[in-house]
Amino acid sequence: MEERNRTLGEFIIENQNAFQYSSGELSRIINSIRLAAKVVNYKVNKAGLVDIIGAAGEQNIQGEDQQKLDVYANDIFIQTLINREIVCGIASEENDDFITVEGSDKSHNNKYVVLMDPLDGSSNIDVNVSVGTIFSVYRRVTPIGTPVTIEDFLQPGINQVAAGYVIYGTSTMLVYTTGHGVNGFTLNPAIGTFYLSHPNMQFSKDGNIYSINEGNYVHFPQGVKDYIKYCQLEEEDRPYTSRYIGSLVSDIHRNMIKGGIYIYPTSSKAPKGKLRLLYECNPMAFIVEQAGGKASDGFGSIMEIVPTELHQRVPFFCGSYNMVEKAEDFMHKAKLSKY
Repeated sequence: MEERNRTLGEFIIENQNAFQYSSGELSRIINSIRLAAKVVNYKVNKAGLVDIIGAAGEQNIQGEDQQKLDVYANDIFIQTLINREIVCGIASEENDDFITVEGSDKSHNNKYVVLMDPLDGSSNIDVNVSVGTIFSVYRRVTPIGTPVTIEDFLQPGINQVAAGYVIYGTSTMLVYTTGHGVNGFTLNPAIGTFYLSHPNMQFSKDGNIYSINEGNYVHFPQGVKDYIKYCQLEEEDRPYTSRYIGSLVSDIHRNMIKGGIYIYPTSSKAPKGKLRLLYECNPMAFIVEQAGGKASDGFGSIMEIVPTELHQRVPFFCGSYNMVEKAEDFMHKAKLSKY
């Protein structure tokens, strides 16, 4: 069978042995996400035709207006995972607290927790810009047979056993890793099947795209300002190209294919950063590093941060390895110059 003709289901079965724990369970989790993604994809693609766009009139735990599709996607992913009886707990960016899943036999015997951002970048739906779903899978740390606790979710990113994203764009793709490289699958909407379209995705070591909201320049730390100036200098292979969509999944997906760096730093408006460690940064960091890139908070590894709360925010630098290293250099130099 030719590699590019393989379906996601076939790929999962063929690669089950690469997963260090119970391969069947992980396969069922990925399959559940695949199913939910197809349902959400259908709704996203017809959002302009029906009254499903716009705000739902509520705010999530972050204090951000929830779009109607946010709520819908959240419900679909949660219900799909619960109905398949695979996970023992779920945490979502849209929910105040984690959800305990006991199973129909109330045994609490499942071994994995899933953390997710069900519809990242949803404020872009109304203007027909790509949005995405981000997910992260961990093996529980509390004893099997007991209800999950907050401890199961507050794990550093290095403990992830799988992570991925779905991008709902001109084509819909599911990209994921289980720690053995990154593979991308594109949905054929005519038959509802994901096919392997981007095997072994890799960041180039260098790139020429920088992605940051330069409208917030005056609020950025000095190291970030210095790096932006460096990107704009006319020397060597610069100036770099500035590309910023405002959908995390879309920006990182483009940079992985084209080569580049994504930055969402701290600022005077968001002193801890804006992106969430557990739902956005850790899963993206796992994917980026499995694709040969680098992920950082500007000074050190994102995935080594030990979380202290479910909705913790952090600054985020990720992308082509050498570009992130250079940005870290500017951050360190600016920090040293303070003293």
